[in-house]
Amino acid sequence: MLSEAARPYIDASVSVLREHGVAITTHFYDAMFAAHPEFKNIFNMGNQASGTQQQSLAAAVFAYAANYRNPDALTPVVERIVHKHASLGITADHYPIVGKHLLDAIQAVLGDAATPELLAAWGEAYGVLANVLIEAEKTLYAKAGVTPGELQTLVVKEIRQESDNVKSFYLQTLDGKSPGNFQPGQYISVAGTVDGLRQLRQYSLSDAPDQNWWRISVKREDENQPAGLISNWLHDDIDVGDMLEASAAFGDFKPAIDGEDPIILLSAGVGITPMISVLNTLAKRNPSRRVVFAHAARHGSHHPLRGDLRKARASLKAMTEVQFYETPQSNDEVGVDYQYSGRMALGKLGLDAYPQANIYLCGPSGFMQQQWKSLVGAGVAPSRIHREVFGPDLLDHIL
Repeated sequence: MLSEAARPYIDASVSVLREHGVAITTHFYDAMFAAHPEFKNIFNMGNQASGTQQQSLAAAVFAYAANYRNPDALTPVVERIVHKHASLGITADHYPIVGKHLLDAIQAVLGDAATPELLAAWGEAYGVLANVLIEAEKTLYAKAGVTPGELQTLVVKEIRQESDNVKSFYLQTLDGKSPGNFQPGQYISVAGTVDGLRQLRQYSLSDAPDQNWWRISVKREDENQPAGLISNWLHDDIDVGDMLEASAAFGDFKPAIDGEDPIILLSAGVGITPMISVLNTLAKRNPSRRVVFAHAARHGSHHPLRGDLRKARASLKAMTEVQFYETPQSNDEVGVDYQYSGRMALGKLGLDAYPQANIYLCGPSGFMQQQWKSLVGAGVAPSRIHREVFGPDLLDHIL
């Protein structure tokens, strides 16, 4: 718990962090990577290039300063960070290095305003948060039965072209078995080396857990976008029979499979992948569950995993399925391939019939922001809305 002496300095930092947060985190990353270039193998350098990582850390620091007195608001953020850190192999030894460079960055950017008392308060605050993360990550590693950073070698059993820009990769152990159990909605980290830079990227598992494989369905990104480094490497350079290094399954986005309450799944683009994992699992374990499944795609050629949807539709008799195509093509048949043209509109889903249902969102940032605002504006309690995100969007509801 943060001491009473430190609290006034953290409280006073809120407006400063709102103004200078990105400058502080940008300085932080530059200095840390210069001193510890090996950290480039842990952090997403695509997000570094786009500025997303700097914005995410700035949002997290600001959120902590604004909400440290309200742990309930921070708990879901901490849980999401813990799972992400575990997928990357973060250890307790990383935290002192990060803490040093973060305090150095605060001092460098704020100059004389960074008094010894302010720096001491932030040192204490960082230590409190670091201890919470370290203990939670230790517990999560033990539960998963892995050591930090442990990866297993998997073989690519099969590759399927799911749409114009999405491929599925079926992964097995070297002796042809499932790599391990997971909960629908979770993801794995996949390691790849491109141009001498080793990187880890997270991909949602897109099939049910009780198969003898793991499946990830990966979207090809724009060649000019640094965020697509590993995804495009998988598309261009990985063939059937090749080996991949992957982590255990992590992630706190885990829609409940059991139970009788309705469940609402809203996705867009490649955000369909964890939702298909949920549908495939429900079809086997709880086929009578009432499900609202709505997906938004550009058009039919960008609508992956439609074969899985057909199979799920046959088993899930109580599923309501609605597809939105933003710009349907001439061969996209309304009423068959999709129900509505344009972007997803919640008013067309009949969600009023499910007043207590949990709602799960996955898709591009703009899509989730819009659906979140629309749901809350319609009176849906934020506690019923769950999103699969990694960046600063996670903090929208507490900033």
